[in-house]
Amino acid sequence: MKEFFKKCVVAILTFEAKLLLKRTQPKIIAITGSVGKTSTKDAVYSVLKNHVHARKSEKGYNSDIGVALTVLGLHNGWNNPLLWLKNIIDGAFHVLFIKDYPDVLVLEMGVDRKGDMKRLTSWIKPDVAIITRLPDVPAHVEYFASPKEVCDEKMILAFALQKDGVLLYNNDDEKIATYLPEVRQKSFGFSRYSLSHFTVSADTILYDGASPVGMECTLSYVSQKVQLRMMGVLGVQNAYVYAAAVATGVLFDISLEESVTALKEHVTPPGRMRVVRGVEGTTIIDDTYNSSPVACEQAVQTLHEIKTKGKKIAVLGDMLELGQFSVREHERIGEFLADKVDILVTLGVRARKIAEGALESGLSEKNIFQYDDQLQLVAELRNMLSQNDIVLIKASQGIRAERIVKAIMADPKTAPEVLARQDTMWEIR
Repeated sequence: MKEFFKKCVVAILTFEAKLLLKRTQPKIIAITGSVGKTSTKDAVYSVLKNHVHARKSEKGYNSDIGVALTVLGLHNGWNNPLLWLKNIIDGAFHVLFIKDYPDVLVLEMGVDRKGDMKRLTSWIKPDVAIITRLPDVPAHVEYFASPKEVCDEKMILAFALQKDGVLLYNNDDEKIATYLPEVRQKSFGFSRYSLSHFTVSADTILYDGASPVGMECTLSYVSQKVQLRMMGVLGVQNAYVYAAAVATGVLFDISLEESVTALKEHVTPPGRMRVVRGVEGTTIIDDTYNSSPVACEQAVQTLHEIKTKGKKIAVLGDMLELGQFSVREHERIGEFLADKVDILVTLGVRARKIAEGALESGLSEKNIFQYDDQLQLVAELRNMLSQNDIVLIKASQGIRAERIVKAIMADPKTAPEVLARQDTMWEIR
């Protein structure tokens, strides 16, 4: 009965969203990929919001129901049937009467199973499509026959563009190049990998004394160059996000300088390589929103590149929804990080394979700690910490690793503003 009710709600809200789009005809920017969708969506919105009347998807709502809610300007009803009935009534009202509708919608579009993107693009025809990255083993792969099938599904978006639409894509991802359709294209990426329309170079970590506080890089477009400064976050993945946002701004006749100014006020979503002050004078890299092999590898590489007099500690939990690739991918992460961290802490049954991979690749057994209980991990982790340590915390969202961050952050009272999954519906889970 519950599943039937859900299908009915999705069908009704989607129908209402289609009617509203047909009546209002906004420009649509649609974003997909296996990493960085939400961060890119938020950065694009930051660039656009002072120039056009825009609306973005809430948080990481990127499913069929999430996209419909964004189009209709409604909120998640969670498990409350009355709120969903209210949404249906409000949606009908918006279809018939709303006048001050956004000129631009910034939509995040994800896939969990085969057919998801095909259903979304049956009624969403973007003017701009942004493809962030297609990793070798993406999250959610357990519901597909192969990683390639996940990539095939996501790339349907590039072929759903309006006739005069533009595709923005990560030029450093060779897999995307094999799909590129015959549409207008602009790319973004790092100069050390390839030459793109929007090229990032000279990325540098910024410090306040001994503590990393952000990063900066140079962005080049045609004959123009601007400096991008990203405070409170680390990692090249955020440079890709900012480059995509600036590129989108150019498509809407927003200058590079105006985009850079807008991004100075931009705040990266919680749990995406955010810098958080920890207890005992430590620095936490909070990457707890979710995890996949490529994202975990990037996070560890960033930890490795930080200069510190303290220890580099990686706290890594299970990476979920990897299906048949789970064992090998966890082992591979362990092999990758063995010479890049001083201490490895794992949480969960799957993450034990990270520990095994690290041990076999040379990380000393005395520097590897494995836990199945989060409370025990937190208690013992606190005893490991000392001044200037850098602690990377990353896991799939089902592990709820943001609770580890909260337990060792210097000011836990700020958790509702700083950490992922702090609203009431998450807290009671």
